[in-house]
Amino acid sequence: MPELPEVHNFKLYFDAAATGQTIAEVTVHDGQILRNLSGPAFADALTGRTILGSLRRGKYLFANLDNGHALLLHFGMTGDLNLYQEAADRGKFERFALRFTDGNVLGFDDPRKFARILYLHDRDAYIQEINLGPDALNLSLEDWLDAVKGRKATIKGLLLNQSILAGVGNLYADEICYRTRIHPAARACDLSEEQLTDIHAETIAVMKYGTENAPYYKDYPDDWFWHVWREEGKPGPGGVGEVKVTKVAGRTTYYVEGYQH
Repeated sequence: MPELPEVHNFKLYFDAAATGQTIAEVTVHDGQILRNLSGPAFADALTGRTILGSLRRGKYLFANLDNGHALLLHFGMTGDLNLYQEAADRGKFERFALRFTDGNVLGFDDPRKFARILYLHDRDAYIQEINLGPDALNLSLEDWLDAVKGRKATIKGLLLNQSILAGVGNLYADEICYRTRIHPAARACDLSEEQLTDIHAETIAVMKYGTENAPYYKDYPDDWFWHVWREEGKPGPGGVGEVKVTKVAGRTTYYVEGYQH
């Protein structure tokens, strides 16, 4: 599933393609990913609306409309955006498309149909309803410490908890724990304030690098944890420890036993 850095790139693409554009026509090919309106109602709600810009919060992208409403784009595993003019360039798995008054078309492609698209009358109320926490790039150290200090939950579970910080996924959580040499199953209540501060700093660093440099996990530096150490039984850095795989917070987790404590 796209995480914060990937959705950041979707935002950049969406903003360049759609900001300031008025929707002349909406075509729905497959309404399965439309979660709170039928295809015809979705098309009717968006036709004639102008897109003012967007807000990204964690893994969620909200398109802000001129009537104060919003379109939520949650990309699932295979959601994607495709801007085109000619029908021949339409994506094979396009589920709906927005045709703008300037002739450009913004298609939403999704081969596996795991995306969630909602038309929202009140964006902020929806964010509150799903208890979506602060964006992982914007979470202050003070708020992070207030949220996790003394908690019995595992540190990986807290990193993945979207109500505490929005946007961190499984690969990134393992990377953060590896960088701080903290075992992903360590409980927050057993960690020092210095360790929790390190977790916060590395979270910001990892997310910042991702948004600025590498939207796809295979494009990250060769020395990142998931490139080098994500192989059970492999010796750890400098021959210290051994890579293990387990379940933490219900997710497959890689760590270096004897290196992360």
